[in-house]
Amino acid sequence: MKKKTILLTGASRGIGKAIYKKLENNYIIIAPARKELDLLNNKSIEAFIERNKKLEIDIIINNAGINFPQWIEEITDENMENTIQINLIAPIRLIRGFVGNMKKNKWGRIINISSAFGIVARGKQVLYSSTKHGINGVTKALALELAEFNILVNSVCPGFTKTDLVVKTNTPEKITLLEKDIPLGRLAEPSEIADLVEFLISEKASYITGSAILIDGGYSSK
Repeated sequence: MKKKTILLTGASRGIGKAIYKKLENNYIIIAPARKELDLLNNKSIEAFIERNKKLEIDIIINNAGINFPQWIEEITDENMENTIQINLIAPIRLIRGFVGNMKKNKWGRIINISSAFGIVARGKQVLYSSTKHGINGVTKALALELAEFNILVNSVCPGFTKTDLVVKTNTPEKITLLEKDIPLGRLAEPSEIADLVEFLISEKASYITGSAILIDGGYSSK
């Protein structure tokens, strides 16, 4: 059977890297570096789509995202524009650019990596939370629009995850406090998020669409 082709953003580290490692043996993965696809630049996105329009993309995994927490009075225009651009506008543009092949083949999977903060919220997360709530809205609207083409669209909403960035930007004491706030008492492993993504793009998940699936150790249940 021909391997299906995945477009994966943000594959160089963290959850994206774990997804790449999980899927690389069974799929053809296109994971562009920033010099190939600058998600901050709409011209770069459209040029990437144009260069690759003949590729038969079967699966899109919008994983790339940024989060620079600021209190509302501190929010800069640059942070606002960049967060909305990368977390929300870029995924919509990529889906718009590559969904045609899925519709033609009457098969496709779109996974938007959202966040537990796309379901709940906390202080200093106005920008991040609003974009993640937004991408969950994109997921639901597209699930309705694309169902007739057998294209399934879902969001994966991780909680606190043990990525290199989280470990580097938090003291051990801060991580311990985070763990105490999670019912399961630990951060998620990136590979656990990747396991869920692997399931959602498989035929085993053929009746799941329009869902924002939490994987947060019970954090949002409190």
